[in-house]
Amino acid sequence: MRNKITVIGSGNVGASCAVQLAQKQLGDVVVVDILEGVPVGKALDIYQAAPVFGTDVKAVGGKDYAATANSDLVILTAGFPRKPGMSRDDLVWANYDIVKSCVEQAVKYSPNCVLIVVTNPLDAMCHVAKEVSRFPKNRVFGMAGVLDTARFRTFIADKLGVSVEDVMTMVLGGHGDAMVPLVRYTSVAGIPLTDLLDAETIQALVKRTAVGGGEIVKLMGTSAYYAPAAAAVQLAESILKDKKRVLPCSAYLEGEYGIQKLYVGVPVKLGSQGIEKVFEIKLTEAELAALRKSAAGVKEIVDLMEPKLREVRAAAAGS
Repeated sequence: MRNKITVIGSGNVGASCAVQLAQKQLGDVVVVDILEGVPVGKALDIYQAAPVFGTDVKAVGGKDYAATANSDLVILTAGFPRKPGMSRDDLVWANYDIVKSCVEQAVKYSPNCVLIVVTNPLDAMCHVAKEVSRFPKNRVFGMAGVLDTARFRTFIADKLGVSVEDVMTMVLGGHGDAMVPLVRYTSVAGIPLTDLLDAETIQALVKRTAVGGGEIVKLMGTSAYYAPAAAAVQLAESILKDKKRVLPCSAYLEGEYGIQKLYVGVPVKLGSQGIEKVFEIKLTEAELAALRKSAAGVKEIVDLMEPKLREVRAAAAGS
């Protein structure tokens, strides 16, 4: 039996996810959205591309979540994208209700799924998804770490004129301007990055990574979608194939790195049940301080949402 994957949202990110899932033949794909006709049309378009892809997968779309029943994996992309001048945090109230509603419907029909959150502000929306779904922490997490790391790898490879395949690095922290690219853990074919580039150049690459999403928003007038979708699909592949990949993603921490009850980007092992292990790597005092500062930014948004999250918890307790 093939895997079944639901993509919530048929916009740029959702459609890009659905296409890549079909190309990789990771499972049958259901695209669900409140829009009339759009999810059906995009899914049909992808389904008709399957013979060209050389993949035997089905793709269907619609507004009814009943079609998503018994999904193994749900990727949540629905929500308002950023516009020029907006930060990811500016989207918190615009997307809170969307995420809450989508998760309620998704888990109603797929109570055993793994849930990957892509909607911004990503780390905060992971909290909403966890509270609403009442899933264990290993089955609810966010995409951002892979995306941020991919951007850092891209900029390093471009600067050095080398293959991105040889660039190994990791970006931790919240999915925002305070994210923490780990220069000390960065190498090119095993050669430390600090042996290849001077400190000023490296810091310029670190800064560009932190504002990488904003750079695209300024150019296009909306959020990125190809790279975020590719990042989400890489997580999906590790889960659906039980690959045990070690990848950075937004995970719920309960004491790791001295961070309590927050979603923050850290390296994890991903298998069939989601996050199987959080790796607590050794950080310098400066790196740890930067990570905790990034986490503090996430906490500000979570604290802002706390009254609504309490309502969610109270409703769950009374059900």
